Amino acid sequence: MQAFTGGAQVLLLGLDFGSTTSSVLIAQASLSSHCITGRMALNEPRVLFRGDPVFTPFKDEVIDEAAIRGLIETWLEQADVRPQQLFSGGVIITGLAARRHNAQALAQLVGQLIGNALITRADDGGLESWLAFMGSCSALSRFHAQQPMLNLDIGGGTTNAAWGLEGNVLASGCHFIGARHLQFEPGSYRLSGMSEFGRALLDHLAIGKTSGQLLDSSQLQAVLDWYIDALLALVSGDRAFFASPLGRLTEQLPLNLPAHEPDVALTFSGGVGELLYRHLQGETLPGTTHYGDLGIDLALAIARQPRLVRDARRLVPENRGRATVYGLTLHNTEISGSTLFLPRPEALPLKDLPIVARLSVRASRQQLEAALELALSSRDGACLQLLDGGQAPGLEEIRHLGALLCRALGTARPAPQWPLVLLLESNVGKVLGNYATDWGRSSCNLIVIDEVRERSAHFINLGTPHQHIVPVAFYGVH
Repeated sequence: MQAFTGGAQVLLLGLDFGSTTSSVLIAQASLSSHCITGRMALNEPRVLFRGDPVFTPFKDEVIDEAAIRGLIETWLEQADVRPQQLFSGGVIITGLAARRHNAQALAQLVGQLIGNALITRADDGGLESWLAFMGSCSALSRFHAQQPMLNLDIGGGTTNAAWGLEGNVLASGCHFIGARHLQFEPGSYRLSGMSEFGRALLDHLAIGKTSGQLLDSSQLQAVLDWYIDALLALVSGDRAFFASPLGRLTEQLPLNLPAHEPDVALTFSGGVGELLYRHLQGETLPGTTHYGDLGIDLALAIARQPRLVRDARRLVPENRGRATVYGLTLHNTEISGSTLFLPRPEALPLKDLPIVARLSVRASRQQLEAALELALSSRDGACLQLLDGGQAPGLEEIRHLGALLCRALGTARPAPQWPLVLLLESNVGKVLGNYATDWGRSSCNLIVIDEVRERSAHFINLGTPHQHIVPVAFYGVH
């Protein structure tokens, strides 16, 4: 007997623009419900188009917007997909690309180009780490359910670390440890450029080299040794390493590993991770600085460090070099249940709503009023997460919660167009929404989205409804 009943087929798109390369993924999934619980989910994902990675186009130290537009148009044409066919899409700009001053504006531009884009983010280290874990080793983590795993997604600009158990990310971090902070003329170690982090590292190591000059073997080794020490500090939870001036500069988002946990197993993804696994599997890697950076050298240095590769042959993740775009396309979109409360469908889509409070469905009147007061300080709307702790509320609890919300909204009197979104884990959205609006007599713009799993995040986006189902995406993951 199948666990899920078949449903409509929808298209999902992910775009990842990184420090070195850019990639695209288009997949098809089924909007279907569990035959026992009725919970809606995206099931049976199938990759329809996976473009070859290309170098991220830069022009005069900024991302080349015209070239990006051309890339997207070419990819969609090759896949024979029109933007209006997409159920959900996302674009994320990562690593050093996210440091360019036009990165966030470009993310919004790309979001407009692809239409129903749920995620258009630049420089969101926590989200990147979560996406890489989900796209790389979530299946491994679920299979080895008792084994904590730490995925290190190492690219050109950042190492995005995510610690997880049973397929769930429980801690994440982001550090400017990457292969492209020092750039070289391919085939040599003659510097052609460097990031602010690369310059700081050379200063820290007392290497007074500038663009056009060669790094000698001892200087190269010193750079690689520092990167390996930094990765070992991440793996061991050594916070002292990142307390130094260079450590503080390198750390965008601290990784706080759980205390008293058994040794964590390591997996790798990103461009450097891809090179590492290829080397460990006996493939011959390209020659010196083939990509104009230290990607190959860093992968080989990791391979020489026993602690870092102890698990590398036993635990080989999926989608290694493309983990982020796989995570963005296949894992970042949640979908609502079909019992949501949405009296004004035209109110969607909604973007960039702050999640201002995470409360129990059994919260007190004072807690709800305080959360609503905080929500009202957000001019364009806000979201409250109402969690049930694994115990779905009964009808009397829903009626009580609805009455408390109704009184709080009546006292606050928000503007009729101001949206308040409630996120629930159980399929009680329509019932709660009716009680909270006094069965439609309230003028407030309340939306109740149910059957959405708990996520620790700061913001939420809601897409356009499709057959009474709403796509949901989180960002600002912490």
